[in-house]
Amino acid sequence: MLRTSRIALRARHDDDIPVLHTKLYDDVATRSRADTRPWRPLAPGSPESPFVVGPGDDGVAFFSVVDLSSGELAGEALVWGIDAHQRRAHLGLALRPGFRGRGLAGDLVRLLCRYGFTVRGLQRLQVETLASNVPMIKAATGAGFVVEGTLRRAAWVCGAFEDEVVLGLLASEWTDEPEPAADSPA
Repeated sequence: MLRTSRIALRARHDDDIPVLHTKLYDDVATRSRADTRPWRPLAPGSPESPFVVGPGDDGVAFFSVVDLSSGELAGEALVWGIDAHQRRAHLGLALRPGFRGRGLAGDLVRLLCRYGFTVRGLQRLQVETLASNVPMIKAATGAGFVVEGTLRRAAWVCGAFEDEVVLGLLASEWTDEPEPAADSPA
């Protein structure tokens, strides 16, 4: 398990799926902003739920995010599009509404970087997000990602086109900084 003092990444459990589906997928407006595929109604028990982990696939690593203070499921994260030859991949994350605004996304991005660079030996990680997703851009840049460009009107979101921002981080630029001690100033 990968962890900071506040969150941990662990394997997806079957009992995570209905919670993630209800809190993250059934919120049509939020899901439409987080996925390039159009939203469609799916029952929580559907084998097509995006939170169901299928048979082994080296191209994606699915995680459940646990809030360590409460032990609750806080969201999901993934490293996807893993290309072992080019040694690159993409990051994705979603926090349940009650866990947003606490700064957990920054911890989460850093943990995903640790997984990608240290565990998988990748040389490049990339994030694509809507230009209006300021919290994700802040979390990524706070972890060292650099804005590499804007794809103008590249995303169709609930009836309108939006710009998409591409951020990248190379292994040579990344530092796995330890968290400050509990008694040191933040």
